[in-house]
Amino acid sequence: MRERFDAVVIGAGLAGLWCAREMARAGLQVAIADRKADPGEKVQTTGIFVRKTFDETRLPHAFLGAPIRRVHLHGPRGATLSLASERDEFRIGRMSELYRHLLAQAVECGATWLPAASFEGTHPATGGSLVHLRVDRSITELTARYVIGADGARSLVARDLGLDVNDNFLVGVENVYRRGANEGEPELHCYLEPALAPGYIAWAAGDNDELHVGVAGKAGKFDPAAALDRFVDRVAPDLGLSLPASFVRRGGLIPVNGVLQRIASQRGLLIGDAAGAVSPLTAGGLDACVRLSSAAARIIVEACRRDDSSLLPQFDGNRFRARFIARLWMRKAFSTVTSPHLLDLAVRLAALPPLRALASHVFFGRGSFPDVRFAFETTRDAVRA
Repeated sequence: MRERFDAVVIGAGLAGLWCAREMARAGLQVAIADRKADPGEKVQTTGIFVRKTFDETRLPHAFLGAPIRRVHLHGPRGATLSLASERDEFRIGRMSELYRHLLAQAVECGATWLPAASFEGTHPATGGSLVHLRVDRSITELTARYVIGADGARSLVARDLGLDVNDNFLVGVENVYRRGANEGEPELHCYLEPALAPGYIAWAAGDNDELHVGVAGKAGKFDPAAALDRFVDRVAPDLGLSLPASFVRRGGLIPVNGVLQRIASQRGLLIGDAAGAVSPLTAGGLDACVRLSSAAARIIVEACRRDDSSLLPQFDGNRFRARFIARLWMRKAFSTVTSPHLLDLAVRLAALPPLRALASHVFFGRGSFPDVRFAFETTRDAVRA
């Protein structure tokens, strides 16, 4: 007899684990499947959380590094803009430990963990969907009222549910170095480097324990690994990094098409990178990931309580996408500028008083992914009032 679940989550990254934990806490029967045996293996994100996320969500601070208040934007010809905030603006997550912690919380709430299980497909079945997972050399079948696609930028769940898919990507790769005491201040450096990071940036983000040095650019336009090696050699002296140094390399695709429009059907929905929940301008996705995953959990819980799958189309990408329209246009404009001289001039202009405030807003502003109230929540609140 097949096991039956209220929700089967495909993917045990931040999006999938966050959503699974929230659904399990609400009493749903939840399964989490991932092709990895350990969710902390092969992390692909830098893990930079913004102030709005660690201030407003139940993000465990034990898995966050020292606060970062200083940001430096570097042009390709030496121009630099330095900004400082009076508040803690960024913190780098210890993502392996955070993933394991979120999984433990979900399991403690009753969720079922299915490690080393590759998603093979899903199709409609009575009462929901049949989900096929490959474990070792055999196929396991589960029945799910709803399927949650948290399976990354090239989501297979999206394909099987007939939902939208990402079509605009950056490729990012970084080295993560361990830091000793007093080896560097908590700072974020962003480098406009069209030769090494075409269409995006290179970066160095460090706190008291870790230093992340990476590059990202248009897929197919550069060799990420070779570009990163060149970048590390160049900036290592400025970062106090003695080479050769041991590191962990991570990377992957970053969707920058904005939140997809059709991210839900009556059989399930998409979250995280699978839904395109990444800022088209900054390529930051953790705040969007947490908020979209929380919203997904709420609507799945309500649909299960009412036994009403018609609620899911309220999980409409257009209501989230509107926040990103300006950033989509800025992304297009930014990606077309390839002249080092123009980029350097832009940094110099940004240091002038009229534009400095705008630059500060881009780095430190709280405008991020919207908090969404669904129609059933608005109605319920009105009844309670």
